[in-house]
Amino acid sequence: MKTLPTIQLERLTLRPFSLDDAQAVQAMAGDPYVAEMTMNIPHPYEDGMAEGWIQTHLDHFNEERSLQLAIVLSEEQQLIGAIGIAINKKFAHGELGYWIGKSYINHGYCTEAARGIVKYAFTELNLHRVYACHLGKNPASGKVMEKLGMKYEGLLRQHIRKWDQFEDLVHYGLLKDEFLLSSHD
Repeated sequence: MKTLPTIQLERLTLRPFSLDDAQAVQAMAGDPYVAEMTMNIPHPYEDGMAEGWIQTHLDHFNEERSLQLAIVLSEEQQLIGAIGIAINKKFAHGELGYWIGKSYINHGYCTEAARGIVKYAFTELNLHRVYACHLGKNPASGKVMEKLGMKYEGLLRQHIRKWDQFEDLVHYGLLKDEFLLSSHD
């Protein structure tokens, strides 16, 4: 049985969630703004949901299905969000996903965390490709993808329904060679 990794970055630590994080997860993910800007966070975010989600992480990692980590400010040890890669070993690719608590946006934390987990996905999980998508109404998420060197791959018009509204999905992708060539660390 493998253990979830901890990834130390410049300002952040990406570490496994613990049940002690559940209250902070519920508070941040339960913010209507965070839920509105993501595809899969429910609203309202009910009691027990965070604990149930956290308890799936180790099994999903060992089954090579996903890697989910907490985004923590290293100095303060403050949980500020979540980041993950949904893994498809058959095709050697993974889907990047993330969210940041509303009071922590616009500080470059998401980009730093995404760069760290994407590097891990390519070098440790040996994925060939990482892709991501964002809701059309959340262009800030697309900026994170572009800063990683991801290439715009297309728009799926009104592809999902979120809160009874059809939403566009904007897709980006990155190949291992592209990332390693542009990576300077």
